[in-house]
Amino acid sequence: MLLWGTMNLYSQEQTRTLLDVYCDMGNDAYGNGNYESAINWFTKAAKYAKESLGESHLDYATLLYNSAFCYSSLGDYATAIKLYKQTLEIQKAVLGESHPDYATSLNNLAFCHHNLGDYTNAIELHKQALKTIKAALGESHPDYAASLNNLALLYGELGDYANAIELFKQALKIEKVALSESHPDYATSLNNLAICYKKL
Repeated sequence: MLLWGTMNLYSQEQTRTLLDVYCDMGNDAYGNGNYESAINWFTKAAKYAKESLGESHLDYATLLYNSAFCYSSLGDYATAIKLYKQTLEIQKAVLGESHPDYATSLNNLAFCHHNLGDYTNAIELHKQALKTIKAALGESHPDYAASLNNLALLYGELGDYANAIELFKQALKIEKVALSESHPDYATSLNNLAICYKKL
C-alpha cells in the first residue's frame, strides 16, 4: 500500500500542487501495474520534495518509500533496500522507533532481504517490526498478528516449524478476538498453521 499523505506543511501553493500532480501520476501508474512509470513519477516528486522541503521531511520519506515499493514489485530488491533504509532513517529521526509507519518500513525491508535469501537479516528486521508494533499498538492489534504471521512464515520456510506453529497460534488468538473467526486473515492463519502441521 502506498503511503502518500497530506501536504499541508508546504510553504508555497505551487509546490503543493506540483507534488500532488507527480504523486497522483505515480499512484495511477502503480495502480495500473506500470511500476517503471510509477518510479519515474515518484522520483521526480522526491527530487522536488527534497529541494523544497528538505531531506528530513516526512513527505520526502514517503516518496522514497513509494519508490522502494515499486522497485520491490519489479524484483529489484537491492535498490528497494537502499530506499527503505533511507526512509527508515528519516522516520526514526522524525517519528521515532515506536511509530507504526516505522514498523511497516522495517517489515518491507525484511521482505526484500528474505527475497534475496538473506534470512538472518530478514528475521532480525521482522523481530524489530514486531517489537515496534507491540509498543505502538499493543499485542491485541491486528497489525501485531500480521507481524507475527510474517515472522512465522519465515520460520516455516526455514523448516523451523516449532517456532512457526507457536507464532501462528499467537496470531490466531489475536485475530479471533480482533477480527472474528469469519475474517479472511483468520482463515489464512489457520491454513498456514495447518501447512506447518502437515510438514511435521
